[in-house]
Amino acid sequence: MIGLTSLRINGGLLVSPELNRPRAMMVLGKIDEILSWEQAKEHERDERFVELGQYLCEVRAGQYWRLENLKSFDEFLEKRFPESRRKAYYLMAIHEHLTRIPKRQLREVGWSKATELIKVARRDGAEFDCATWLHKAKELRKEDFKRAVESHLTGKETEPWEIIYFKLYKSQLPMVEQALETAALMLGTSKSRGYCLEMICADFLAGASLESGNQESLLGSLCRAATLLPREMKQELVDMLNHDPE
Repeated sequence: MIGLTSLRINGGLLVSPELNRPRAMMVLGKIDEILSWEQAKEHERDERFVELGQYLCEVRAGQYWRLENLKSFDEFLEKRFPESRRKAYYLMAIHEHLTRIPKRQLREVGWSKATELIKVARRDGAEFDCATWLHKAKELRKEDFKRAVESHLTGKETEPWEIIYFKLYKSQLPMVEQALETAALMLGTSKSRGYCLEMICADFLAGASLESGNQESLLGSLCRAATLLPREMKQELVDMLNHDPE
């Protein structure tokens, strides 16, 4: 959308900036060089992400994408970042919102932590304490720093978490997706997929314990499942258990 947006002054459209062809060719070449280099040396990506974001901002401002006969900046991003344009916007946001942090220090903290710093900078605005947050970014592990940012933004302490990877065959995906969607409908669509998966597992464990006759394990599974229920469903369960049939 940014590439399709025209600036206005007093209701009139601004004329497109005069295309500086030599500069445009140099910047576009730099972007392609960095992207090609990044694919070959993914583990060293953090060394040049700041530079890449700066060049992308210049392409947008100078409309250098016209040199390749493209219609918009979005089309330029789609060509250079076919998998995800979101990454490009993160790179530009780093350049635009973290101007008070020296580029050398941004390179030191790395790409993933810089994307978290953006969130704090946007939220705090002029009150952004870049020195304190830069120190945290350097000292904390990536996941710990991410939790610190989330806690700052929400005002809540966040539970430690981790991403679990496992393989699913394509034939298995429909059933897994259907189970997650069904759980989301029952629990509320605002719940995370991880939460829905936990409820499915709790339900399975309760059923397995019932079949094996393991009453203690069954009780534990039911109690765990009960703590995950929304408040309204918890109350319905309590009312049902307290009901004394005549």
